[in-house]
Amino acid sequence: MDFSSDAKTEDGRKWNLKVASWNINGIRAWLQKDGTSYIKAESPDVMCLQETKCDTSKIPKNCEVEGYHCYWLSGDQEGYSGVGMMTKKEPIKVSYGIDVAEHDKEGRVITAEFEKYFVVTAYIPNSGRGLPRLEYRTKQWDVDFIAYLKKLDAKKPVILCGDLNVAHLDIDLKNPKTNKKTAGFTPQEREGFTNLLQEGFVDSFRKLYPKKEAAYTFWAYFMNNRAKDCGWRLDYFVISERLTKDLCDSVIRKYVLGSDHCPVVFLANIS
Repeated sequence: MDFSSDAKTEDGRKWNLKVASWNINGIRAWLQKDGTSYIKAESPDVMCLQETKCDTSKIPKNCEVEGYHCYWLSGDQEGYSGVGMMTKKEPIKVSYGIDVAEHDKEGRVITAEFEKYFVVTAYIPNSGRGLPRLEYRTKQWDVDFIAYLKKLDAKKPVILCGDLNVAHLDIDLKNPKTNKKTAGFTPQEREGFTNLLQEGFVDSFRKLYPKKEAAYTFWAYFMNNRAKDCGWRLDYFVISERLTKDLCDSVIRKYVLGSDHCPVVFLANIS
């Protein structure tokens, strides 16, 4: 695939920063599907991975791509959650978690500080089938995570990416009417995302493509959903409002295979 782009800001500046994000649904399975070939073809400045499902001590060596510094985080439970980040340029600082022990034991967030911005990769908790974790997700995680992002944003702009486990708008999933009580589309989860945006953050894709339909990033494996394009938009680039002037494009790589999610890509001119 051709991943080249001539995207520019509204005032005509060509992109000079590319960040990519992908929920790979298990790093070992992803490697078996030659997942690193995507990174080599896309060549992002920062590559963020979610749901690695692997203890950091067991990360396979062949997942590391030449030319990148690699950072990994796993939770206490083996084979669950986990995130990773690869950067061409070594960050000023890398932080793990959000400084709340109850959340951090699940290994969900890595933050890299660069000269002019933070990149945060996150795998947001799923409320679960039957919604057993809905209250935890909305009353605890969402509140604490927004507070964490605001603290970063007070220092320098934030680029948040990852599987945020919510389809915010009706057009962000194929069947909104039948999923009102499904994890990822409950009123409470959607409200949590709205609350984030109201704190000075912007959904970069919807900023550029407010009415674009069938823009999905996840397709459940059952019932041939991907072939039918019966999906959800769960993967995002959410940016500090003051970065919107630098936004060039926000792209969904829907034809890249290797997981039940596809990669998403953020292009900006930040100089």
